[in-house]
Amino acid sequence: MTSSYNELHNLFARLSRFHHLSSIASWDMHTMMPIGGSKARSEAMAELNLLQHQLLTNQKTSQLLDQAEQETLGEVEQANLLEMRRHYNNAIQIPESLVEAKSLAGARCENAWRIQRHANDWAGFVENLREVVKLSREEATIRSKSSGLSPYDSLLNLFEPGMSSHELDTIFGDVKSWLPDLLQKVVTKQDKTSVILPKGPFSIEKQRALGIKVMNLLGFDFNAGRIDVSSHPFCGGVPEDVRITTRYNENNFINSLMAIIHETGHALYEQNLPREWLGQPISLARSTAIHESQSLLFERQLARNSDFLKILRLLIIEQLGEQPALEEDNFIMLIQRVKVGLIRVYADDVSYPAHVILRYEIEKSLIEGDIEVEDIPALWNEKMSSYLGLDTVGNYKDGCMQDIHWSCASFGYFPTYTLGAMYAAQLFHCLKRNVPNLSTDILQSDLSNLFNWLKNNIWSNGSRYTTDVLITKATGEKLNPRYFREHLENHYL
Repeated sequence: MTSSYNELHNLFARLSRFHHLSSIASWDMHTMMPIGGSKARSEAMAELNLLQHQLLTNQKTSQLLDQAEQETLGEVEQANLLEMRRHYNNAIQIPESLVEAKSLAGARCENAWRIQRHANDWAGFVENLREVVKLSREEATIRSKSSGLSPYDSLLNLFEPGMSSHELDTIFGDVKSWLPDLLQKVVTKQDKTSVILPKGPFSIEKQRALGIKVMNLLGFDFNAGRIDVSSHPFCGGVPEDVRITTRYNENNFINSLMAIIHETGHALYEQNLPREWLGQPISLARSTAIHESQSLLFERQLARNSDFLKILRLLIIEQLGEQPALEEDNFIMLIQRVKVGLIRVYADDVSYPAHVILRYEIEKSLIEGDIEVEDIPALWNEKMSSYLGLDTVGNYKDGCMQDIHWSCASFGYFPTYTLGAMYAAQLFHCLKRNVPNLSTDILQSDLSNLFNWLKNNIWSNGSRYTTDVLITKATGEKLNPRYFREHLENHYL
């Protein structure tokens, strides 16, 4: 007789195959699809999302979950069942009509964003975004009534289970109390030393070759992934077929390269998730903040490390040629330079949290109904001026239109970037303690001990443990923002 758990196992394996198709179709929409295909693709993906929702929320699924929870299961199966229940609870809260409407509106808004951001057309974009916000508020209200969480927290928990805006307010409030002073001290210190900037142009062909060399160094498996170009760098696909993207600028190879390192961090997590559990919820990444911790560990911890920069510099010279800006001391100062700017994805370590906190505060107010879409530009400029001393009046493409997240209804995602940076600092602190020869390894281009530590402590665990348990097992304590502050102070002062 087939157990209820085994039936659920088969159901979620089937759902994962649909998710596979959906992920690759989404990647294609962002990279290869001609603009004329957007309407048909949006409708096809909405249909696929609806099919997955129907399969997951079927009445039989509820019965199987109830029955499986009475069965005797091993530790791994119990953990998988908990994740099955969480996925089911998240899905059952939302009616099919809203799933379909949100999917269609998000696709329309994303496609509009690609065109209207480039044209700095906020007025044209507002109507598309307004519909996405309307549906996201509707979703948040429904989830809030079901879960007992606030509307914003009900969306936040889709990305970061167990996190609350109350906890975020405490964490971010602390950051805001010390970050401005630290930022000023770092900028004042660095202003005493001039830095030579790289002189382009740098051909896209050579930049791509450089990116591939760095991805190989970092352990990316090209038999199970690839790199392409998109309007906004991202990591998509599935563990067996990971797709990352970047965007190139012939006058600036550093931004593209750092985006590649960031997305490769995401990809390494995906490629090293537990293969023996593939197709099951337990095989998935633990949370968005943990996912971001992996990308930021590579981009912000490893790729700002002086030892790593010495070997990275040699790869750059090999592809792009020598020039004064790439002399060792200058290159290290160049990468570790703190310079306040408008664009989040190009922000340095120290100013980056301000970009995230700004977005978190705006999106929380937006979902809670305290502000409307039309209020975003003025509020954005007010906070950019307050936090970073920058003016974005009239510059929508480098201001409130620069990110894709709100276009695709990813409200609740932004705070996971700074949470991820905090986890990354805590993990790297522990990693250095447990891999005593890390500096020597890095200088020899040997990252195997680093990879093995991450694989054993993070990657191979998938969603077996809650975030708190996962981090405690890896580092000996739950999230402790102290390591993030210490990293910034020790590295930049």
